[in-house]
Amino acid sequence: MNLILFGPPGAGKGTQAKRLQETHGIVQLSTGDMLRAEVDSGSELGLRAKEIMETGQLVPDDMIIAMISSRIDQEDCKDGFILDGFPRTKPQAESLDSMLTEKGLDIDHVIEIKVDDDAMIKRIAGRFSCAVCGAGYHDEFQKPEKDGICNQCGGTEFTRRADDNAEAVTARLQAYHDQTSPIFSYYKEKGLMEKVDGMAKIDAVTEQMNALLG
Repeated sequence: MNLILFGPPGAGKGTQAKRLQETHGIVQLSTGDMLRAEVDSGSELGLRAKEIMETGQLVPDDMIIAMISSRIDQEDCKDGFILDGFPRTKPQAESLDSMLTEKGLDIDHVIEIKVDDDAMIKRIAGRFSCAVCGAGYHDEFQKPEKDGICNQCGGTEFTRRADDNAEAVTARLQAYHDQTSPIFSYYKEKGLMEKVDGMAKIDAVTEQMNALLG
């Protein structure tokens, strides 16, 4: 079973992918992780990718497809894979399909974790963490039991990611919608596009996914 998982930043793709991996025995594939592994391995592909990235350019689609092709040939992918973060454009989706067809494979499900933008902005922009132990908190949904004191270690210093603010989150969500809209249309035409309610509790989202996958 081969899946593509979509969802904006903060939608819980990573959490759900790990659960699907454990339940269905399919491997989560992140193009970012694969690129880093290729570079670290010193392979010909990795060396070419490193040169390109060091100049600040994007790695070409054909190299990404070649990397995915090599990865899914490995033994741990024999029961399937979950693509997270790829494809990002319609041409990438078409190239991915061509590569899989050559291997006699298909994408079986394309699932979007659908979320409410306003709720996501509130969810992400309110996040902060303990600067000492990294325990996570939220301005509204998960405050420390004692104001200004970490529940875990008693620390009194807290930090926020620079891009966890309403303006940055809004821009990331808009970029996601602009980028993925053509891809969704592509997969809708192929009858593969499915959605789950990403605003539900984590276990409920998992149940929705398992119901789609059977």
